[in-house]
Amino acid sequence: MAALKKIVFAILILLTLFIVFGYFLPSEYRVQRSITINASADNIYPQVADLKQWRNWGVWYQRDPDMQVEFSGESASIGMQSSWQSVSEGDGIMTISALEPDQSVTYELYFSAFDMTSQGQLTFQENNDQTLVTWIGTGDVGRNPINRYFALAMDSLIGPDLQQGLENLKGVMED
Repeated sequence: MAALKKIVFAILILLTLFIVFGYFLPSEYRVQRSITINASADNIYPQVADLKQWRNWGVWYQRDPDMQVEFSGESASIGMQSSWQSVSEGDGIMTISALEPDQSVTYELYFSAFDMTSQGQLTFQENNDQTLVTWIGTGDVGRNPINRYFALAMDSLIGPDLQQGLENLKGVMED
């Protein structure tokens, strides 16, 4: 019985340390990926600024082709919104929050299952006949110490999706 008490006590100590350490981790995250596309920014921009076009290259649409998506607002304008329901990808809302034609598209994401908001931006830097497209995702997981461990892992969690999305966009633009 004494050994069981020691094991339980050790587990409680480790759990407490895990939680306390979590409070010292950063709550904010930033994930960034880039790709060079053989197309001009003015040709790429419409594929990104109009959320309806994301179906052509967005990795989430590939993983769940049955995703239920609704659009509202004027296409390729601030306030345009897509909302989706998906068994495998979760439910959420994306809203265009800023547009700089041929330079950047900024959006806000809301995931209802986590009651969490994040921001994203795609920027376009043209150089001759090529454009460097950079996709940045940022967010703040709040005060929950467990969520802060997720902030540490965010690059490996969403980075591959951003990279695959950029590769898909490149494929669409270069075909």
